[in-house]
Amino acid sequence: MLPLLASLLVAGTPVPALANDAQLWFNTTLFGSVGDLAYYAEVQPRFGDDISKLDQFFFRPALGWKINDNLKLYQGYAYVEDRGGSTVRIEDRSFQEINWTIGEFNGVKASSRTRFEQRWRSDGRDVGFRVRSQLRAAAPLTDRKGSVAALGWTEVFVALNDADWGPRAGFDQVRTFAGIEIPIGDKSTVELGYLNRLIQSRTATETDHVLSINLFLRP
Repeated sequence: MLPLLASLLVAGTPVPALANDAQLWFNTTLFGSVGDLAYYAEVQPRFGDDISKLDQFFFRPALGWKINDNLKLYQGYAYVEDRGGSTVRIEDRSFQEINWTIGEFNGVKASSRTRFEQRWRSDGRDVGFRVRSQLRAAAPLTDRKGSVAALGWTEVFVALNDADWGPRAGFDQVRTFAGIEIPIGDKSTVELGYLNRLIQSRTATETDHVLSINLFLRP
């Protein structure tokens, strides 16, 4: 459903130009909880321009409430440095997040994450509002507990308004990932794979080909 929605939105959007880039994203996220209080903190450098320089840097902490074993609600903040242009642009984000473990179907574990973001950037005065929704599926490659799993997910981003620093209401981007999930210890994992990011900006449609490495630490 999400890929179909993205395709329809892209089809209705003019495509002035097409750009491509090879990138490397390395993400480290620490998850934890104290009773019903949940938290995480994420650090992610992203290297672009054919992996020749630091393109973006993210620091994203969040505090949340564990409704039950399958549902968590978070309030978070993201500090973003955008180094893609001639000057460094700083973005501050507030976001609300819903994490839902949907269930297991014929051995395939499904989950989703939805965020509502409020975005301020140093080169503009407007607040940008955006919704992003991700659907994930993981399938163990063997019957052994804690085995390596095949992993895939799709995340659709939709801007809700125009902002003077760039966003236009409508389709913003879609990300699609395919790779593997490797257990580390009892709870931690590392995810390795290929991420395709299709972005619609004011002036161009960009396709990024990303080597994605995600380390998830769960003490």
